[in-house]
Amino acid sequence: MINRTLVRTKVLQTLFAYYKDGDKTPLTARKELLKSFSSTYSLYMAMLAFADELVTYAEEQIAENKQRAAVTHQEYTPNYHFVNNRISRHLFNNRVLRHYLEDNHMRWDTGMNGVIAVYKQLIQEPFYQEYMQLEAPTFEDDKMLWRKIYGNLLIGNEDLQAALEEMEVALDHHGWTTDMDQILTYVVKTIKQFKEENGDEQPLLEMFTSEEELAFAKDLLRLTIENADEYKELISKSLRNWDAERVAYMDQIILLQAISEIVNFNEIALEISMNEYIELAKEYSSDKSHQFINGVLNNVALELKKENVLFKVIKKQN
Repeated sequence: MINRTLVRTKVLQTLFAYYKDGDKTPLTARKELLKSFSSTYSLYMAMLAFADELVTYAEEQIAENKQRAAVTHQEYTPNYHFVNNRISRHLFNNRVLRHYLEDNHMRWDTGMNGVIAVYKQLIQEPFYQEYMQLEAPTFEDDKMLWRKIYGNLLIGNEDLQAALEEMEVALDHHGWTTDMDQILTYVVKTIKQFKEENGDEQPLLEMFTSEEELAFAKDLLRLTIENADEYKELISKSLRNWDAERVAYMDQIILLQAISEIVNFNEIALEISMNEYIELAKEYSSDKSHQFINGVLNNVALELKKENVLFKVIKKQN
């Protein structure tokens, strides 16, 4: 689940905090990086569990409507399509998910306001109403409903963000709202892979696709910190008509990490590394920072080539 793009983001966030604080040790930074990965995975599990919370609330609404109809002697015929949805049932019965939630004491109690708010939004959605009007939803219909809930309704949802903020404090996690939209894409990917024949044994994503990703994260953080002074000198030499002290703080961190990756990970193509850090600059720094990062990294690559430190093909970035 946690790929190299997300690893780079987490390392950048850790380095930013490490240098900003000034009192942290490399060991502390490493522990914080690993905790951030754990928090990200816990959010993935929490969002999978969100399906059951939403369905449970829907069941409660049906029960209340039944009781109200009985008291007022009105006819009420509930629609059970949503509460009988097979995807939510498979998630509820998934042993891996259940064990994770129990082992980590994860509950949606503190986030119930978000569950209620999202349900009220959901029942107004045309895609939900169309689903509820189906005569007999298929397994693919069930999947598509949840893919739209997670991929459309919940992306950027302020009520969900507020609920997650409450939950991350209660669970002592960090960065949940920052990671929310990306994690939702992983949830959609998970549901997209569900097969009817797997029943309650639907596979979930692992925290890391391989041990190589975790090793990459640890090494990238360590090597950036260990060689920071050397990389700062390289940045200074690579600036053109620009005072190093005027470089924005976030841009400095991005450049340090980018150079560390370019120098130490020969298996990663130069163009891939440069593009990844240009994208990080677009997301985490000022509007024109990505152009600045692009120019400096091109100069750094040429300098490293001259010094016979870099043995990769250099392609000029646009």
